[in-house]
Amino acid sequence: MTRAKYPNTGALRPDDPAIEPPLPHPAYKSTALRSPQQPLVTLPHEPAASSGPAHVWESMRAAQISDLTGQHSGPPLGQRIIIYGCVLDERRHPVSGALVEIWQANAAGRYAHQADQWDAPLDPNFTGSGRAVSGADGAYRFVTVRPGAYPWGNHHNAWRPAHIHFSVCGPAIGTRLVTQMYFPDDPLLELDPIANAIPMPYRQRLVARLDLSASEPDWALAYRFDLVLRGSDATPVED
Repeated sequence: MTRAKYPNTGALRPDDPAIEPPLPHPAYKSTALRSPQQPLVTLPHEPAASSGPAHVWESMRAAQISDLTGQHSGPPLGQRIIIYGCVLDERRHPVSGALVEIWQANAAGRYAHQADQWDAPLDPNFTGSGRAVSGADGAYRFVTVRPGAYPWGNHHNAWRPAHIHFSVCGPAIGTRLVTQMYFPDDPLLELDPIANAIPMPYRQRLVARLDLSASEPDWALAYRFDLVLRGSDATPVED
């Protein structure tokens, strides 16, 4: 799938023909190195990139994979939350059997990764990654903790807003989409160059919705985040 880019940002736009290569977004400094400087070359799809076994993700339905708070000997620190939604096509019809993966920082804003060395505590009971497979109704669900903000060095006093990374895979390697989910009413969101590479109102498609009806009283708040793969309502993705 290919989508157009917003002028002068390189962010994906869901409703126009493809414009390539993506342009750099100056406020997000590393795009100067990541953006192609020459026109992209279109290659034909190999069969392995567009086909695969029909139930390739079925072995990943185990509950402990989608509950990031139950993967260790004790509960992690932080506010427990439920993240749920549906994987949908351009007509908002459910997409079943999609592999939905998430990864995130812990409640202190630190990733359980050797490359993350900033001065925030690691949580021995939180790895920060999970997997779920969408059901017949396109639904997925995770239990996790709300991630903290963290500094990222893009500019003076730069802090990334709380966010969760999402990856959605179909039955083959060539069907992966990657995006980020943000939380409503986060004051850092308006200051973040990555989020602001996508102009309004499209940026709001990356913000989850607080859903008290799906929250579990005295246990966890719930946030809904639908993933629309194509069409005019598509979720912006990282190209």
